[in-house]
Amino acid sequence: MTSAQRLGGAFHRSLAARLRSWFFTGLVIFGPVAVTAYIAWWFIDTVDNWVKPIVPSVIWPDSYLSFHVPGFGVVIVVIGLTLLGFFAANLAGRTLVAMGEAMVDRTPLVRGIYKGVKQIFETLFSQSGAHFRKVGLVEFPAKGSWSVVFISAEPAGVVADALPANGMTSVFLPCTPNPTTGFYFFVPTADVIELPITPEDAAKLIMSAGLIQPETQATLAALADAARKRA
Repeated sequence: MTSAQRLGGAFHRSLAARLRSWFFTGLVIFGPVAVTAYIAWWFIDTVDNWVKPIVPSVIWPDSYLSFHVPGFGVVIVVIGLTLLGFFAANLAGRTLVAMGEAMVDRTPLVRGIYKGVKQIFETLFSQSGAHFRKVGLVEFPAKGSWSVVFISAEPAGVVADALPANGMTSVFLPCTPNPTTGFYFFVPTADVIELPITPEDAAKLIMSAGLIQPETQATLAALADAARKRA
């Protein structure tokens, strides 16, 4: 093989490597944008299709415009939920809500479903609660091994009476790569290391199996310092 052939082969290999690198760089840039846009469009279209048969057609922009206005159903839902919350915050609204819940409470099958769903929504969207707003470390599954957990709340009621007298905290240990599944257990409060990161950052860390780290160097330093203190 001549030197010219070797140079030509090296050039083609270099060009192929560059093309492959450019392709994956473009994929990394375009992929998240495309997926986000698709999910947003799907959500808006689903809400619009759900709301459109309910509201009068006279207020729908499509009835007097020559083009479709996406997202109008989302606006109606946001306004409706805001007005519902405003109404429920008043005495008359609270009374009607209490009466409705009393009726549901007398229905055997519906009662259990409603209470469970209501507790989940109150936990996720309550403005005053502190559930799943803190992240921590616990020594699990073995001594010297640490797992990221979502700190829930101190146990109460029957569970608190059955647990040891010293302080206990309930935590949720999510699985990788799906943080919606995992283990829920109680550990001594002193054994939980609270981390200065948000649940969103913790979810990214878990779903990526550690590939996406908390962004700030201060947070990384705090993680390392916390682990050293417990070692």
